[in-house]
Amino acid sequence: MSIIIAILVFSFLIITHELGHFLFAKKNGIGVIEFSVGMGPRLFSVTRGETQYSLKAIPFGGSCMMVGEDADDPAENAFNNKSVWARILVVAGGPLFNLVSALLLSAIVIGCVGSNPARVYTVYKGYGADQAGIEQGDEIRSINGSRIHIGRDVELYLLQHPLDGSDVTVTYSRNGEEKTVSYDPHYSTYRLGISYYADENQPILSEITEGTPAAEAGLAADDVIVSINGTAMTTGQQIQQYFADNPPDGSPIEIIYRRGGEELSTQVTPQLYEANILGFEASYFREKGGALSVLKGAWQELGYWVRYTLMSLRMLVTGAVSVKEMSGPVGIVSAISTTVESSSQDGIFYVIMNLLNMAILLSVNLGVLNLLPIPALDGGRLVFLIIEALRGKPLPPEKEGMVHTAGFALLMLLMIFVMFNDVLRLFT
Repeated sequence: MSIIIAILVFSFLIITHELGHFLFAKKNGIGVIEFSVGMGPRLFSVTRGETQYSLKAIPFGGSCMMVGEDADDPAENAFNNKSVWARILVVAGGPLFNLVSALLLSAIVIGCVGSNPARVYTVYKGYGADQAGIEQGDEIRSINGSRIHIGRDVELYLLQHPLDGSDVTVTYSRNGEEKTVSYDPHYSTYRLGISYYADENQPILSEITEGTPAAEAGLAADDVIVSINGTAMTTGQQIQQYFADNPPDGSPIEIIYRRGGEELSTQVTPQLYEANILGFEASYFREKGGALSVLKGAWQELGYWVRYTLMSLRMLVTGAVSVKEMSGPVGIVSAISTTVESSSQDGIFYVIMNLLNMAILLSVNLGVLNLLPIPALDGGRLVFLIIEALRGKPLPPEKEGMVHTAGFALLMLLMIFVMFNDVLRLFT
């Protein structure tokens, strides 16, 4: 079932893209020979007017075949006989419709779960942000001069600019007033690797981090702390208060604990932990609002995914991300299927929301990628059309054809490579 849903989502993206070309072609009086969903042999087709509408066997891809698109045709409704601006609209229509559909889907998501303002929901006590005065509820405007539009832009910034120990400058808004602070993100502390319930109940360890001093000393989740360095513990709050009054400094700490009715003793030597940390969280705050808030949030959501896509492309070009990490149709369907299966245990609402988010990401990717000035893609065709508009006449068709043919061949080689990796990942 999840595979079928994945194919339907993928088909929706292709239909949306081709529908953009189709509608702009019809609007500009260009004849459409065939509008098809899928590739390969036809499973079903129907003809309405001049256009044959087809469903094909392979559920990847689609096409909008127009009269005189790739060759001279004397017909009045031929693509190449229309004005250059009409042709630009038709070619740009596919990517444009992908971006518009992403905007509409974003509005649905925002309407259901709320927008994502960059509002601080956690400030880590003792870290640089805390010492600089950033508080819960502040709305982040920029980090080191980079504009922050929504909460997840904070993570996007850190992906592109990992903290290296240099001072961080943050501009934020509080009660309508903007403030700018700079602070050292470097943080160091001694840690044991224990988590506990800091309440009035028994002093029970909730989690032990693997590879930390506490794990090496033999402590485990559900152990009950009896005493720390001779100080008796009867509640989780007392553990919290003890470490607040006696911050670990690298000296061994004697811990007596109870496990299965047996009282045991161990020594834990705290480990120095150093890192460069922003010191606050603002990425996943959600806030519901009225119709205007939904429209604004949808526009910001679209902008985020465009920035995310461009960042990913830049990392791919610069080598920060390997070509092997790219996904083609097989990988995309597999990812959607995995998303459906992992979300199903949380209920249909979460399945739908996660599918919509996947569709938004993929739709933006399809729109942005097709606008890149790459031969054989819509963006490559737009380059030639813009040159024609500027010089007042088209470039020689044979030269344009050679460029697109070469670009298409390279794209096919890349697609084969990507699909090969997708298939390998299915079996690893």
